[in-house]
Amino acid sequence: MRTVSFVGLGVMGRPMAVNLVRSGFDVRAFTRTAESRDRARQDGVPVVDALTELHPDPDVVVTMLPDGPDVRAVLLADDLPLGTSSLVVDMSTIDPAVSREVAAELGARGHRVLDAPVSGGEQGAIDAVLSIMVGGREEDHEEALPVLEALGSTVVRVGETGSGQVVKAANQLIVAGNLQLIAEALVFLEAHGVELGAAVDVLGGGLAGSTALHRKRDAFLQQDYTPGFRAALHDKDLRIAHAAAGEAGVVLPVGGVVQQLMRSLVTTGDGGLDHSALHQVVRRLSGREPPRDR
Repeated sequence: MRTVSFVGLGVMGRPMAVNLVRSGFDVRAFTRTAESRDRARQDGVPVVDALTELHPDPDVVVTMLPDGPDVRAVLLADDLPLGTSSLVVDMSTIDPAVSREVAAELGARGHRVLDAPVSGGEQGAIDAVLSIMVGGREEDHEEALPVLEALGSTVVRVGETGSGQVVKAANQLIVAGNLQLIAEALVFLEAHGVELGAAVDVLGGGLAGSTALHRKRDAFLQQDYTPGFRAALHDKDLRIAHAAAGEAGVVLPVGGVVQQLMRSLVTTGDGGLDHSALHQVVRRLSGREPPRDR
């Protein structure tokens, strides 16, 4: 397994493609925007200018795309080169139902598909320490492991097709809830005049500690919401989680509140900020920051 066609070179996809190149895979990559193609080329990724220029018979096709319609448009396109033995690994975060539909369509054409969404953010992609949740057949998962292990430090098959997307939806619920409570705690501490850096350090060493608190520490303290994972994408992920919950007859009461707060970032024009900008929402609601000037 040496040839990899990679589609999607955004914040997450670009460093992932870089790591595949560094691991010795023969990569050809494509993304829709010329600017993203140029940035990937500067990082040493062999980039082509059209889907048709990807490997004609790749061992693996990896997609890292924003949403379900994008995945459909690429994986079901007539001009996407797929060989009879190609294994498709969709690492995007999309609705589990869409993931199953795409897998069924490709399966009817004789292709094998895994859904393998990731967690870990931009830094996790850069450091190749992503957590990867894999849905699909065990034998296909085993075949894909060399590629997946070049991208992540935790690679786990969680069930059949679509299961990876279900676990990713749960992950996004937990992350959003964690970020929201960190934001509320920091505004609470600030209002009482506590030294915030020291407070975050001691909280991080106890049961309140989390990966989110550790990785987003400086962003929260400096109120620097440069995107590592955009709020608009997390909003999309929470919509996926609630749609899947509805299909299963499950209620997500706290998740619903956090979804509305994340949505408020998008509707006020701040969807391009990092999802830690939930801190900004709490500060505004608490009167510690003026409303956004539209």
